[in-house]
Amino acid sequence: MAEILVLGAGMVGVSTALALQARGHSVSLVDRGAPGRETSFGNAGIIQAEAAEPYGLPRDLGTLWSMVTGRSNDVTWSMRGVTQMAPALWSYFLQSAPRRHAEISRTYAQLTARATADHAPLIEAAGADNLIAREGMVQLYRSAAAFEADVADAERLARDYGVRHRAVSGADYRREDPALQRDPAGVLHWTDSWSCSAPGCLVHSYAKLFASRGGRLLEGDAASLAQSGAGWRVTTAAERVTAEHVVVALGPWSPTLLRRLGYRIPMIYKRGYHGHFETKRPPLRPIVDMDNGVVAGQMQAGLRIATGAALVTRKAPVDLRQLDRGRAAISDMLEIGGRVDEPQWSGTRPCLPDMLPLVGEAPRHKGLWFHFGHGHQGFTLGPTTGALLAAALDGETSEIARALAPAHRI
Repeated sequence: MAEILVLGAGMVGVSTALALQARGHSVSLVDRGAPGRETSFGNAGIIQAEAAEPYGLPRDLGTLWSMVTGRSNDVTWSMRGVTQMAPALWSYFLQSAPRRHAEISRTYAQLTARATADHAPLIEAAGADNLIAREGMVQLYRSAAAFEADVADAERLARDYGVRHRAVSGADYRREDPALQRDPAGVLHWTDSWSCSAPGCLVHSYAKLFASRGGRLLEGDAASLAQSGAGWRVTTAAERVTAEHVVVALGPWSPTLLRRLGYRIPMIYKRGYHGHFETKRPPLRPIVDMDNGVVAGQMQAGLRIATGAALVTRKAPVDLRQLDRGRAAISDMLEIGGRVDEPQWSGTRPCLPDMLPLVGEAPRHKGLWFHFGHGHQGFTLGPTTGALLAAALDGETSEIARALAPAHRI
């Protein structure tokens, strides 16, 4: 049994702590706030079993031009943000080349294929089944041509990865989901994905499960991390904690912490926003509006509309253009009422240029472990990569673990 510190209590960190605990280790989970209150709190709440291929950077000139000129609501940007991330964005562009993206996807698909199965025992043990719907998610199209093109691509994903879907005409789907106010051109229904009505609450439920099994939840600042003899220490509100191993699971904050230890990790920071709105008819399943770059799904707090990516600096002021545009655009399909009065949330997706999370031991520091860089899928993949990291810490290896390991990637 080893003493282990896990820094960061989002979905990735909490799942890591549970996986290490299940292997008999003594684990302390450290965060500056309550579990699941940062990036894990604000996502669209979908466990994306359908996401066999990671989001690459578009390479066709038409799509890039629509982003550059601001016509696309999928991505907004600032000159300062793009300039600061330029080396990482260039690497991301190169890694998104078709052949390289296909290689990456062969690894990525092995992760997403396990996602719901790895969440399932935690959901049951945490008593959180009331938060989960197993009805899948849908992509909604207003363009028949775009719908037909994506149906063909969905059939490829089914052949290559076994991802299941239904292609449904707009009229048929409107009969299935009476929340729709008019017929779309078509709908792709990804049947294997699950959705969660309160993502932050699910993370909190997992954290309570960890504590009930003897784990320690501690409030502290990860910036206090320092080497201590043959191990590591961090200062918490209650005490100074030492351990043989430390896992950095701080999402977008991870590169800043690790820079002090000599690691230069390029990252693309994709900011996103959400807002909750009143509605009398919530959609049957979460809806990805393919024309307008937003996801709409019913949450405990109301209808959540979540945005795409804003490539801005970490300290850039709040900019609700994507949320406001998306809310107005999807109103032709859904009845959307007033905004729920709440603090404005924003969070950052921690995306690495090669689109795979870093999972494994640091190349130059014994007992230092990386577990971050999940991009859009930290909520989906936390339990899966948590299990892989726990196995690696115990000396086990596998082809997929080697593909995610930091040693050959930084």
